[in-house]
Amino acid sequence: MSSSLLADNPDIPAVTEDKYEAKDYEQDGLNHNKDDWNEGAVSQANSVGGLHRRLGNRQIQLVAIGGSIGTGLFIAIGTGLYKGGPGSLLLAFIIESLMVGMLNNCLAEMTTYMPVSGGFIRLVGYWVDDAWGFMAGWNFFIYMALTVPFEISAVNVLLGYWRDDIPVVAVCLACTAAYAGKVILIFILFLFTFITMVGGNPKGDAYGFRYWKPPGTFAEYASGGELGHFEGLLGALWIAVFTVVGPEYISTVAAAAKHARIYIKKAFKTVYWRFGVFFVGGALCVGTLIAYNDPTLVAALESGESSAAASPYIIAMQNLGVGALPHIVSALVVTTVFSAGNTYTYAATRALHGMAVEGRAPRIFSKTDRRGVPIYSFIVVMAFACLSFLELSGSAMQVLEWLISLTTANILIDYIIITTTYICFYNACKAQNFHRSKLLYTGQFQPYGGYIALAWMTLMVLFFGYRSFTPWNTANFFLSYTMLLLAPVTFIGWKVYKRTRWLRPSEVDLKWEADLIAAYEAVETEQPIGFWAEM
Repeated sequence: MSSSLLADNPDIPAVTEDKYEAKDYEQDGLNHNKDDWNEGAVSQANSVGGLHRRLGNRQIQLVAIGGSIGTGLFIAIGTGLYKGGPGSLLLAFIIESLMVGMLNNCLAEMTTYMPVSGGFIRLVGYWVDDAWGFMAGWNFFIYMALTVPFEISAVNVLLGYWRDDIPVVAVCLACTAAYAGKVILIFILFLFTFITMVGGNPKGDAYGFRYWKPPGTFAEYASGGELGHFEGLLGALWIAVFTVVGPEYISTVAAAAKHARIYIKKAFKTVYWRFGVFFVGGALCVGTLIAYNDPTLVAALESGESSAAASPYIIAMQNLGVGALPHIVSALVVTTVFSAGNTYTYAATRALHGMAVEGRAPRIFSKTDRRGVPIYSFIVVMAFACLSFLELSGSAMQVLEWLISLTTANILIDYIIITTTYICFYNACKAQNFHRSKLLYTGQFQPYGGYIALAWMTLMVLFFGYRSFTPWNTANFFLSYTMLLLAPVTFIGWKVYKRTRWLRPSEVDLKWEADLIAAYEAVETEQPIGFWAEM
């Protein structure tokens, strides 16, 4: 697409204005305007791979929030408290937020410069190795597709707070999401924590940080003594890995955004405060509200019952005798779960479409309808939702545990791929005298941040399933390492089939679709507007 556009319009610049990177071979067209391009160029510039650039600033921000704040922060976080105690839970979320923040710094720089359809999974193929991109695409697609039934199962857990005979099929069909509701919910829970801990509850109990003392700040898990405390921290870390996410979702919507470079940059910059407020703040609240050995929490997790009692917030409300609030919170959490499910559906659909565009998936999945929706990719993603029917042969909590184990490995592999890609991008920029300082977003502390995040994610994925070895448990081993085994199979298989090779820094195509993106920016007449202006 880019090559045909350039053939028709040789004056299209690779970038627009001096705020973007401009190499010597790009300078000739920098002073041109929208009148310099024909109608065909305008048409190609306004759509990427059949997708339409229609998402505004507010929509992109809400998609980012919708994916990053989901079930993990309201339900799965209770498992982290149970295994690690309040101290380990808070420490785990701080560490993981810092590491994913470093990864966000990498992904923001690449995506803001090159906001293409398919997000980072297409960047991988062009800047590292086509086989690495094939592995990245299928790993990310499986991850996103599996989170759809995960969220459906989570909704069934929450609905069990009122009754336990709600059919899963009704859950699949009956809800409309409210993205902003989850932000309101989080601040309601933060306010609830503060008011009740200073005595504002029906019992008049100013419990403060009572649960950071006896039974203890750090829980023993699996073993006794200091080893048990360390294993408790690891248990909390696995939950933090599953919960602290978000940058990858922004990357997937890049090609559908108006003023892609401007809006995507703003979305990535909000990730840092979201991590600090929502995830670290959430871990602090949960550790303050209930003890890690709370009988209701222990019973819910050890029995695998499908009940909203698995949520530490609702347990705390019941313990304090707060009347209607548990019902209100349960209803709001349902809306947050569905908004997260919508984001995962969107991301999985775009991932499959992006792979099809690059020839890494059947070509039929690249087709879109007249509204720019990849309809066949969407149908495949919806088929994954049927995995939620696994609840018919077991409990919703058990299904959630299976899907958490599978998708946590997916997350870590994706993050290893992203950081590896950034390091290759950085080296290519250096080898080709491509001045990163002129990009609209330049990552700080690079490339060291990329290397630190890569080392951390590699350690996490290798040790994620260590519990399956002591003693040996075949089922747990495959739940923990199936995706880790599948990733190299897809990489090696595609490399042998296509005879690809790892690109040298001097060979990386840093220009790629920059001309197409610059053409879109030149013909776009609508001025960028802020989040609140779109409300």
